[in-house]
Amino acid sequence: MFGWFKSEQRERRRKIRLDRKHLEARSRRFLKRYLNADETLKPQFYRAVEEVSKQCQPAKSGLPPPELGDAQIAEVTSSAAMKIVLAREERIAPKEDDRISDFVTDACATVGIAYHRAAGVYTMDKEMQELGTAAVHLLTMATSYMRAHNE
Repeated sequence: MFGWFKSEQRERRRKIRLDRKHLEARSRRFLKRYLNADETLKPQFYRAVEEVSKQCQPAKSGLPPPELGDAQIAEVTSSAAMKIVLAREERIAPKEDDRISDFVTDACATVGIAYHRAAGVYTMDKEMQELGTAAVHLLTMATSYMRAHNE
């Protein structure tokens, strides 16, 4: 039983390391830009994270498979966001200045962080937990905003 617990902790540490390497800086940049944006620009942030979140859901059309629990859905969604970030980083030259592409990639990173927070990955890392909480709040606001403006 303790072996399973230790392997679970190792897996969480591995996920946190990957998130720190590929998602943390991008998510922080996205959240800072959101906080500094005026009210006319904030809907762009909402649309971006809402769209990425929809793209990363396990079942894009309809409900996720019933055999998946909430934590599993969050984990799958975060993994999909990570794959998008990695694929986008591969395509973009390191010094290329493409603000739109960076904005979208940063939105993907923020969604990945938010869903890993929701899945409970950051329970051992207070700093990532706080970043994840901010990302979850933004995603929640984005969902509310998009629902209110689609009616």
